[in-house]
Order: sequence, then structure tokens, then C-alpha cells
Amino acid sequence: MRSRPIVLGLLVLLAACFGARAETPKPPKTFDVGAIDVYASEVVSDQNVPGLALAIVRDGKIVLAKGYGRRSLEDGARVEPETPFAAGSVTKQFVCACVLLLAEEGKLSVDDKVAKYFPNLSRAGDVTLYQLMTHTSGYPDFYPLDFVDRRLGKSIVPDQLIAEYAGGKLDFEPGTRWSYSNTGYTILGRVVEKVCGQPFSEFFGQRILTPLNMKHSAFEPALGLKGRARGYTSIALGPLEPAQPEAPGWLYAAGGLVASAPDLARWDIALMEGKVLKPDSFRRMTTGVMLSDGRSRDYGCGLQVLHRDGEMILTHGGAVSGFRATNILIPRKKSALVLLTNGETSDLGPFSQAVLELLLKDEGATEIPKVDGPSPQSAALDFLHAMQSGKLDRDKLGDEFSAYLTDERVKSAAPRLKALGEPEEVDVEAVRERGGMEVAAIRFTFRSGTLKGLLYRTPDGKIQQLLFTKE
Repeated sequence: MRSRPIVLGLLVLLAACFGARAETPKPPKTFDVGAIDVYASEVVSDQNVPGLALAIVRDGKIVLAKGYGRRSLEDGARVEPETPFAAGSVTKQFVCACVLLLAEEGKLSVDDKVAKYFPNLSRAGDVTLYQLMTHTSGYPDFYPLDFVDRRLGKSIVPDQLIAEYAGGKLDFEPGTRWSYSNTGYTILGRVVEKVCGQPFSEFFGQRILTPLNMKHSAFEPALGLKGRARGYTSIALGPLEPAQPEAPGWLYAAGGLVASAPDLARWDIALMEGKVLKPDSFRRMTTGVMLSDGRSRDYGCGLQVLHRDGEMILTHGGAVSGFRATNILIPRKKSALVLLTNGETSDLGPFSQAVLELLLKDEGATEIPKVDGPSPQSAALDFLHAMQSGKLDRDKLGDEFSAYLTDERVKSAAPRLKALGEPEEVDVEAVRERGGMEVAAIRFTFRSGTLKGLLYRTPDGKIQQLLFTKE
């Protein structure tokens, strides 16, 4: 529903002014479920996060689903893997999927004008459903702030909200700009209801939640939903306190989903594997919108669409009173990351970025051959020691690498490498496959400098290459 970078930046600055914290937890260097689990625990403790639910998808399978901290500070109840959290604007990708499902059935078109469903709204004959889905309609946002103001503390029905915020002057001409608008999604929720003839919650449950076995998720459930996390906030660096929830009617299709992290992971898997939408619909959902003047934005339908090193990344955050959520998908890798927390002032951005980096570098367990031998760190360190001593065990080398490292070359290299001394750290920065071999990017950190190299090993454990370069 909301955006918080400025507020969080101020909190971080204030925290720095009031004294330095202990050393920040460091993420693992390579994708390792156990190490990520430890890292998550350290982050929750370090940042005083009340509770966190984490789910990671790798190669189309959930490899980690775990809860950390407390879902309720009052009774001390712990976060379990399936604890439901308010997901905020992560709801929007589900709303778009519902619209696209109805479009696939010919019951509506994303190019329909809003006037077909709400003829009395401003410029209803010019605004399309697609523009509502992509935040290019021009309708003002009813929830641009980062706290529950007096309006949001009073109940409202969606049609009243729509009339008030989409019945006046538009912020800009439809299709000419991009500006985040929760109002558009409230309209979309009601359009779904008008087309399918049932409450949005029922359609959502029948078409998405039930088929995907999302048993710990619901749309706009009562606050007393069993096992649900309670939201918390902190005012000006003060202690955590219960956050005031938005009154009924405000969140609706803009942010009314309550879900567990594994349930969102199940959704991610189904979406990436084509089990929710047909290819054309998925393409429409994940293509950045083009504005009327030819400029493009990195936002599709309910999802931000990023491209990095040739990889498409789909992501969306969510923030409602007392809660924050992050959902990130990497379709080609069938990998995803879900983070849910019940602390609205908890900044888990660095954590999510660190885990995303690991997923992007990770080439998948099925693609990297299993090597009969020690870990890449140990093998690389043993090889370095051998080179420093000038005495290689050539039985541990591939034939071509052994021939390449002549006795003369080894003898010449020994004093240069020995002068570096013992490395203070040996890190594996990434592991991938090439030519049927395990390829590990190794970093040796010495007091006087750094060496890097790629360690190639065949499944029999023999080193086929490790050449050193200065950083």
C-alpha cells in the first residue's frame, strides 16, 4: 500500500547519531540454506525485528520456510512457518491475475473502459482497466502517507471510496504518466465482483487460494484469524507498540491479503510454472507499461519488472499498518524470495538484497556436478600450499593442467607465492558449472593483498585449473 524509503532513511540516520551498533550480520558468500537460516536469525536479533517469516524457492521447490521472533509480543507466541501476516500491496499481483483470468474466459477485456462498470467516475470513458492495473490512470491515490490518519481510522465501503477518490479531478491525463494509485485497485476489485457476480473474496478463494493449496491465507479476514501475527510500530526510535490497523474497507483489493510465507512461495512457483495464467496473460502481466509519449516504465500489472545481467526479476513490496512484505521472483531460475514481518519500521531491505544476490549467482544444485573430494576452499588452499612449497602432487591434477605446470614454472612461482604468507581468509564467491566441471570463484585474502582464481574440478576431484591473478 505504501512506500517508506525516506522514513527508514531518517531512522537509520538518527540511529547512527545516537550511537553505533555492534557489527552488522554478514550474509553468506554462496547459496547455503543453513547459512541463510543463521543469517536471518542474526538479522532479526540485530535489528530488533518483532517477527519474521521467510520462504525461499530454488529450482521450483521450497528449500527454506521458517519463522523467527514473535508474532505477538504480548503473549510471546513465536512465528511459525505458516503464520499469516498482512501482505499489503503484494495483493495487487493477485488482483491482476484475477482480472486476467476473467479476460482469458472472454468475460472482460483489459482494454475495457472503466465506464462499462462505473460510468459516473471521472473520465470513465477514457480510462482502461489496463491503466488501473499499471498505475497510469491518473486517479489520485487514497493512501499516499505512511501512517493511519483520521480518515483511515473510520470504516468505509469500496463504492464510497471509489466515488470520493475517482470522482474528482485526475492527477494527469490517462496514460501519460505513472503514479502509484491504490484507488485503481479498489476499482479493479469491484469490477471483478460485477463480472463474476460474487464477492471478490469468494472468487479469489475459488480460483487461486484453494487450487494452490494456500490454506493459511485469506482475503480481508477478521483480525481474530487464528495464529495471525500482530502488527507493531515504533515512533521516533521508541519501543515497539501495537500498530493501529486500517478500518474495514480501506485495504480491500489494494492490500487486503493476509498470507503465510510458504503460501506466497506456492503462488510464486505456480505463477512461474504457468499454472495460473496462459503465456500471453503472463507476458502481459510481466511487461513494463508504455506511456503515451513512448517512454516505458518498469512496472507491469501488479509487479515491478526489473532486468539485471540479462535476468528478469519480478518484485513487489507491501506495507500496511504494522506490517511489511516483500515478494521477489526470478522466473528463468524458478527461484523466489518471500519476506513477511510484523514490524513496520523494520528495514529488511539489505537482507532481501543479499539473499537475492545469492539466488542470482546460484546456478542450481542440479546443474553443478558433485565432486569427489574436499570443499572448494580446502582444495584451493591445499593447492596454494603446494605451489608455495614448489612440490605438487600431480595425481591430484588433470593431465593437461599437470603438463601446463611444468617443473620450471612451479619452481619459479614458489618464492613469489610463498612471500605472500598464509592467507587470512579463503572465500568461495560463487560456484557454477562449465564443461561438466564444478567451477568455484576463489578469493585469497592476504595481509599484503588479494589473489583471485577460478578452481575447475571434474567429478573425480582432480583440479583441471587454478590460475592466480591479483585483484
